[in-house]
Amino acid sequence: MTELTGGAGASEDVAILRLEGVTKFFPIRGGIFGRKVGDVQAVNSVSFDVKRGETLGLVGESGCGKSTLGRTIMRLEEATDGRVLFEGQDLVHANKRELFELRREIQMIFQDPYSSLNPRLPVGEIIREPLDVHKIGSKEERVKKVEDLCLSVGLKKEVIGRYPHEFSGGQRQRVGIARALALEPKIIVADEPVSALDVSVQAQVINLMVEIQKRLGLTYIFISHDLSVVEYISDSIAIMYLGRIVEKGRKETIFAHPTHPYTRALIASVPNPNPRERREQLPIEGEMPSAVNPPAGCAFHPRCPFAIDACKKAVPQLESVKDSGDATHIAACIRKDEI
Repeated sequence: MTELTGGAGASEDVAILRLEGVTKFFPIRGGIFGRKVGDVQAVNSVSFDVKRGETLGLVGESGCGKSTLGRTIMRLEEATDGRVLFEGQDLVHANKRELFELRREIQMIFQDPYSSLNPRLPVGEIIREPLDVHKIGSKEERVKKVEDLCLSVGLKKEVIGRYPHEFSGGQRQRVGIARALALEPKIIVADEPVSALDVSVQAQVINLMVEIQKRLGLTYIFISHDLSVVEYISDSIAIMYLGRIVEKGRKETIFAHPTHPYTRALIASVPNPNPRERREQLPIEGEMPSAVNPPAGCAFHPRCPFAIDACKKAVPQLESVKDSGDATHIAACIRKDEI
């Protein structure tokens, strides 16, 4: 695997994006008349800030709702409730004209670089499409812009006339990154951008993203289940479980002093070749409960080795963690200061 050569860094202590109680439920319908019989509670009352120039890593196992949250931020999914504020503007309640303008500021890199690219269009047209939609520059300027974007992500100008199926997975993801950069956004939501790639090229793509962030001052929301990648690229980390954020803080704090039992279990599960640095495994059993009928109280209590009767009754709120040395460190566990 190519050696990682860099890191991210927040440039300003200013929130560029704020989520306030963002909720996304998918209705379940049944019967002859298709009546609503329940909800899939994919995202449930999520709130956090993303500072300008930082990378926020959003972590959780499959089915926790992290990708749905990313798509809801982009308004590819309509939020059931809550607000997404970009520089004070509410994306959730923006009209079509306002949303069209805001699309230039927030772009997305998708998980599968092949299915997210139109196989009938050459790469040049795929990258140029955002410029055409927003009518940016003349035809000649757009062509030059596409060439510059290709070079900026490590692709030669000669690839412009080729089609997605002619590229490797890593090259296709570079095309996706170039397309996301076309409108010069301020925020990029990256949904598992390297999980579909071969391990040998993952570091290359991550290093490319870090270099681009430093050069352009971008803000990233980096969604992943791979804690080693998140530890490298992120400034802050939010841990998600069954639609809720259960812990959030600076990267160094989360890895050095994980507080929520779920966070501790995730970090302990990361393979470490040095036996002296391995963390004690927590005896967590079973699978994540159904989002259709989540447990009462703390959603993690059926799997938590530290759960008590009180955990089954009240939904814990995110609160500051004592003595962590990180003012931003919060966790949703009623026993966070005693376990």
